[in-house]
Amino acid sequence: MPMSTLPDKGTMYHALVRRDSAFEGVFFAAVKTTGIFCRPTCPARKPNREHVEFFRSTRDALYAGYRPCRRCNPSELPLRLPALVKRLGELIDRSPSGRITGGRLRELGIDPSTARRQFQRYYGMTFQAYHRARRLGLALREVRGGSSVIGAQIGSGFNSSSGFYDAFRKVFGAPPSRAGNASCLLARWIETPLGAMLALADERGLHLLEFVDRRGLENEILALRTRTKSAIVPGTNRHLETVADELKGYFEGRTFRFTVRLAAGGSAFEKGVWKLLRGIPPGRTWSYERLAKKLGAPGAARAVGRANGRNCLAIVIPCHRVIRADGTLSGYGGGVWRKQWLIEHERRPTAPEGTNP
Repeated sequence: MPMSTLPDKGTMYHALVRRDSAFEGVFFAAVKTTGIFCRPTCPARKPNREHVEFFRSTRDALYAGYRPCRRCNPSELPLRLPALVKRLGELIDRSPSGRITGGRLRELGIDPSTARRQFQRYYGMTFQAYHRARRLGLALREVRGGSSVIGAQIGSGFNSSSGFYDAFRKVFGAPPSRAGNASCLLARWIETPLGAMLALADERGLHLLEFVDRRGLENEILALRTRTKSAIVPGTNRHLETVADELKGYFEGRTFRFTVRLAAGGSAFEKGVWKLLRGIPPGRTWSYERLAKKLGAPGAARAVGRANGRNCLAIVIPCHRVIRADGTLSGYGGGVWRKQWLIEHERRPTAPEGTNP
């Protein structure tokens, strides 16, 4: 799947003002002051240019903490909003940080499988994935804003900031206003050509770097909080500055070398696998079997695969360079399309030489 690129911001803003239907499906416009994202043709009054940002997909906008506009009903496809999808969306907006189980849906007279199918068709993701994106997006919005304490009311369709506050607490642990009393990991939102990434670090080094729409990200955060006994608050430090600069160089094709200090957990076996991963040259791929042999455990290919999957430092520890023995791509937490893009990016003729230290 090729990487989607956006037109320049001036072109998109003028298209938004003109409600130009030629840009339907090209971008989605989000309004910072309301917390809402729209289609280019939305009939709502247009905001000032400095209050607008643009996204490639509804998924990206959701993970940035925005909710869909109820007037233009943005989606990946120009479909009419089904009544069930509208009802469920309103249910999520009333309780964005809660958990709506299949049992709860049945109590409301809704078949969970029907909800899953209709959301998949309209938004390109299941109902549970959509709800998770809203919950995590609300929490990540604080990280993205770079503030350490939740302020006054968040203008995203809520009567107070309680939904946002609860989302942050459930995802990151201690509320930001109380995190100063605990050991802290600092969280930074990093924009990349393949979507936003979340980086977590303390003075020991970088603990986590993942695409924000990675499935299971909340579980990774919970495990990290438990292991480090730390609250997580928005902020930055020298390690987060370093990884942001090095990611920029990576995506621009200037260097594939990462020097940021790492503070990954894991068992001795997992750390052995991750060390080998960092020795795979950019643009090259190894099989799980080859990694197992390098470890001196030729029968441990499946264990190597599990260790690969537990890597929570995407790109820096390049688990995307591991494929099946037959040469086909296997699963990747950030999505197989990203794995393919990363491998192809590293194989381009202009790619720099060198490996990770």
